[in-house]
Amino acid sequence: MFSSARHLIACALLLSCVATAQAGEGSFGWIYTLDLQPKGTMEFEQRLQLNRSQAQGKYDLWQARTEVEYGVSENFQLSAYLNTSSVSAWRNYPDGSTAGWLVPSSAGTDRYNRSRVDGVSLEAIWRLTNPVTDPLGIGFYLETTTGAVKDELEGRLLLQSNFMDDKLVLAANLHFAIEKVKFDKLEIGHESMMDLLAGTSYRFAPNWTAGVEYRFHNDFEGYAFNTQTQRAHFIGPNIHYATKDWWVTAAWRMQPALGKCWSTGTVECSGGYVWDSHSRHEVIFKFGMPL
Repeated sequence: MFSSARHLIACALLLSCVATAQAGEGSFGWIYTLDLQPKGTMEFEQRLQLNRSQAQGKYDLWQARTEVEYGVSENFQLSAYLNTSSVSAWRNYPDGSTAGWLVPSSAGTDRYNRSRVDGVSLEAIWRLTNPVTDPLGIGFYLETTTGAVKDELEGRLLLQSNFMDDKLVLAANLHFAIEKVKFDKLEIGHESMMDLLAGTSYRFAPNWTAGVEYRFHNDFEGYAFNTQTQRAHFIGPNIHYATKDWWVTAAWRMQPALGKCWSTGTVECSGGYVWDSHSRHEVIFKFGMPL
């Protein structure tokens, strides 16, 4: 793994070494589960993700999401996010151009660096069945985002099953999104997306869990999944540590050379990899604590 990924995961492990008791949520990096906030309680969560390395040159995209969650009822949770980002790119596309997510087409072949507040999000999760008491936990997720980068509406079907006295967790999300991409004033995009995320997490020691996550990603032109432009796969490990007062999660996933582009998206592919808003390596670090 590249150095920045090692540094993020090392920080997560270092933080976790000082704690001893069990608590916490968020054992996966990118998969949403049905472990909701209890009624009337709140939690602060900070996420930091790095997307790094494209076809050539340089591409580093840092994205942060600062979140507050609130348990409206035992089976309904609301969350609000502030989204920020910082991107640094230079001749990272297969044709030698400076491009990619949050890089405007006007960059040409010049170096591009920018930090910004991307926008805000509001999220709701409704749990129909609980994986702790039912064979299969089922829930629905809805999130709306608005800001300078994009306007987006996304939904997920959340599935989760717990085994071995909740030591083993299997989770999956069927993820749909429609979005108006606005960060490039010269190329306003109307897009849709359909993903399948699946993973497992196992509690191998008191307070510790680890597992693996997979993402099957599909991009389309138009709001109604009109014409597919991209397909990509991502896979990698996660590790989580929790106490009654805070928790940390670190995860890394890589993109194998199994991707494909169609239509106008062909410039965004090379060697079986898909670029645009993606990279060869993605690392996420999450920290949470009750308020």
